[in-house]
Amino acid sequence: MSPTDIVFWHWWVAGIVLLGIEIFAPGFWFLWMAVAAGVVGAILFFLPDTTWQWQVLLFAVLAVTSMIGWRAYQRRHPTQSDQPNLNRRGAQYVGRVFTLDEAIVNGTGKIRVDDTTWKVTGDDQPLGAKVKVTGVAGTVLTVEPA
Repeated sequence: MSPTDIVFWHWWVAGIVLLGIEIFAPGFWFLWMAVAAGVVGAILFFLPDTTWQWQVLLFAVLAVTSMIGWRAYQRRHPTQSDQPNLNRRGAQYVGRVFTLDEAIVNGTGKIRVDDTTWKVTGDDQPLGAKVKVTGVAGTVLTVEPA
C-alpha cells in the first residue's frame, strides 16, 4: 500500500488504536492524537482528494494544537476536589500541633507524625516542645511554637 492509497477509514482505525493505547498508557497524550486522527479521517471523508502530505501535516498540527489547548485549559480551570491535599502529604499537616522528637537547633529539628519522622525548620526549641506546622517546602515542614 502506498501513501496515495490512504482513505478516511485508515485514519479512523488509527484513532481507535490510539484510543486503545490511551487506555493502557493514560495521560491524555494519545487521546488528543486519536481525536486528531478522527478529525483528519472526517476531513478526508468529505475531501477525498486530499494528498497524504496534507493529511499528515493536518494530523500533526491538530494533535499538537489540541494537546497544548487542553493543557492551557487545565491550567486556567483546575479540577476542584473535596480533598485538595490528598496527594500532598506535608500540606495535610499545616495547622496541626506536634511534639518535637528532636530539638530544633540552628533552625533544624524533627517531629514524629504517626510512623514517619519529618524534618522541621523554625526558631530553636527544646526537645518535647509543642510546635504548630505553618507551612511546607518539599519534605521539610515549617513550624512555630504552639
